[in-house]
Amino acid sequence: MADAPMPGHLPDGERPRISTGSPDLDEILGGGLDPERVYLYEGAPGTGKTTLAIQFLLEGAVHGERGLYITLSETERETRLVTHRHGWSLDGITIFELVPPETTLDPDQELTVLHPGEMELTETTKLIVDQVETLIPARVVIDSLSELRLLAQSPLRYRRQVLALKHFFAARNCTVVVLDDLTSKDTEQLHSMVHGVVLLEQLAIAYGSVRRRLRVLKMRGIDFSSGFHDFEIRRGGLKVFPRLIAAEHHVPFPGEFVSSGNVELDTMLGGGLERGTNVLFVGPTGVGKSSLALTYALAAAGLGHKAAIFAFDEGRGTMDARAHTLGLPLKAAVDDGLIQIRRIDPAAVSPGELVFMVRRAIEIDGARIVVIDSLNGYLNAAPEENFLILQMHELLSYLNQLGVLTILVLSQHSQDGLLQTPLDISYLSDAVVSLRYFEAEGGIRRAIAVVKKRSGNHQNTVREYRLSGHGITIGSPLKGFGGFTLGLPSYTGPSTLLAPDGPDDF
Repeated sequence: MADAPMPGHLPDGERPRISTGSPDLDEILGGGLDPERVYLYEGAPGTGKTTLAIQFLLEGAVHGERGLYITLSETERETRLVTHRHGWSLDGITIFELVPPETTLDPDQELTVLHPGEMELTETTKLIVDQVETLIPARVVIDSLSELRLLAQSPLRYRRQVLALKHFFAARNCTVVVLDDLTSKDTEQLHSMVHGVVLLEQLAIAYGSVRRRLRVLKMRGIDFSSGFHDFEIRRGGLKVFPRLIAAEHHVPFPGEFVSSGNVELDTMLGGGLERGTNVLFVGPTGVGKSSLALTYALAAAGLGHKAAIFAFDEGRGTMDARAHTLGLPLKAAVDDGLIQIRRIDPAAVSPGELVFMVRRAIEIDGARIVVIDSLNGYLNAAPEENFLILQMHELLSYLNQLGVLTILVLSQHSQDGLLQTPLDISYLSDAVVSLRYFEAEGGIRRAIAVVKKRSGNHQNTVREYRLSGHGITIGSPLKGFGGFTLGLPSYTGPSTLLAPDGPDDF
């Protein structure tokens, strides 16, 4: 048996990986691209292929590698404008333009380096070969193969020319990225010729900004992260959000309770909520779910622990006002950096970006409590509802394995008198706390019950609770109470309710 390579050493003949220019795409590829190979970036116009390809050349320039950008579809002026708006310098990169200069529309003056309707494909490839032999670049981008396909006029000739270019580059110690805009349905033969394929897509949804995502279709000899990964085009290049794989993240953590700051609530929960679990607060609008979640965040802040709140439904002003009404020191905790509040616009944030924000709050900022308020807003942020549960399962597994307490808020609406939820996520929750309105003694009151807790015993009682300027007050168990789980509670028991409303109750 041959000796295994020493740690940190590569097998004979294997070269170190090179970066794509996008650290996030490198992560998806498990370290980047194999050098001296030909790769394909394909996608419809506007998906970000050119931007990603230029990032590839810029990464080479950082390491002193000469880059060559061969454009058959855009002028050099257009390309430089794009790079300027990204704040990039093209020092060390040569742009070779194979399109007619934009000087005149006079047919008598249309003499160009290349005119697709008149020049032969072999002449075009010869121009490319000559340029490569002159510059001897380490990285090359060809934008795009669609023009070569048009010149070839037949699939067989096109395949032969692409194979000829591939063999030419293989002998020049050159890593090549070719772009294709998918204007032809015949792409399978191209996939078989290249070393790897990255597909970029953009999805138009009914409302809000377009969603962009990429997928690695093929990468020979590389164990990449499969599936779709959301991304955005920002100033400075593509920001890719690698798909979360919970199994890759786990750290040991102590098994301990996280207090709500309210003794009665902790008692109902059998001592409190454990680290590495998640709890669902469910109930109708305005019943106090967000206020209850906020008390957990502030209780953690009081112990010097950090919390992150991802708010879909409320702005910072509304949250500050509610905290002030409850007598909770939210502003001080935020100013001290113990509570981070991120306002999420579901029309602009993709599920992948939301996961990225959560990961950053945990892995970089050190948050130990995460509040998602609410799942209704998260549902609106997901372009495909069928996969929302799977995405949430992966996110909750990730948070649990890092010892984070996750608080989920879900609003219910009334239908035929019964409370309904837009999705059933209770089976993913380690604990479920249900909140309800009920009528008694001529007033609207609130009731709370713990209906599920996997990690320990909990009280099976229904209690009244009240929100006031002193925070949350929880009363004794209510007897003679029915219809709670259906969302139609009625109270007919003895008068064991909390005192009548005071001036600071709401």
